[in-house]
Formats: sequence, C-alpha cells, structure tokens
Amino acid sequence: MKYLRVIMALALAFVLCSAFTMKKDKDKEKEKEKPVYVFGVAASFSDTVVYYTPVQLVDSVVLDKNGFLPQRDMYSYQLKNHVEYQLNKPNYTCSIYFSENKGKLEKEAAKVKSGYQKSKQTLQAIEPDEFKFEKPQD
Repeated sequence: MKYLRVIMALALAFVLCSAFTMKKDKDKEKEKEKPVYVFGVAASFSDTVVYYTPVQLVDSVVLDKNGFLPQRDMYSYQLKNHVEYQLNKPNYTCSIYFSENKGKLEKEAAKVKSGYQKSKQTLQAIEPDEFKFEKPQD
C-alpha cells in the first residue's frame, strides 16, 4: 500500500510537469509565428516637411516578453541615416511605431499623419523601394 502511494505521487508529478512543459513550448511557437509591422516618421523643428514610411513587415523579429520591439532604437537610426544621407536632410528627429496587428498600426499611422496635417506640416512619403526597415545585426 505504501509503495502504491509513492508510485501514484510520482505519476501525478510527472503528468503535471509534462503538461506545463508542453504549454511553454506552445506559447513559444505562438510567439514566433506573429509578424511585426513597423512604420516611421521623421520630423524637424526647423522644416515644415515631415517624412514618413508606409507600414512595413519586418522579417524574423519577435517582440520581447514585455511586448516591446528588441533594439527599437536601431530602427529609428536606420530611418535617421536614410533621411540624413539619402535625402540630405540633417537634424531630423525620427520615431517608429510597431505592432503585431497591421490594421491597428495603419490606424495609428493615419492618426499620426492627420496630426501633422492639422499643424500645417507637409507630408512626404518615403517609398518602400527607397527605404526598408531591416532587422539589426545581433
């Protein structure tokens, strides 16, 4: 009888541990499957032109456990470098917006652009063939 209790306790522990292990693996798979979308805006206090990118899919990027884009500052620097060196527009401040939901991000982009239009800024699109966000090197 004593051995039966020990065996049942071990079997129960094994079932519980394996159930939690499977759940974590499934969560990691779900995490990897979600695409991440990004768009950027470059504005200057001394110029009325605001540059923006369309919503773009960034390949092989997974948000961290807090829902933030890893190395998000590097994406801003990519846009800043493009604006400074390709468009020859120094002193622009660049910001990026990201989400796993493309529809929500497109709504956010429309909201940001309408805010600049209300303040009499001129919007200039940066076409995807000119600039594309890339995953920073690790």
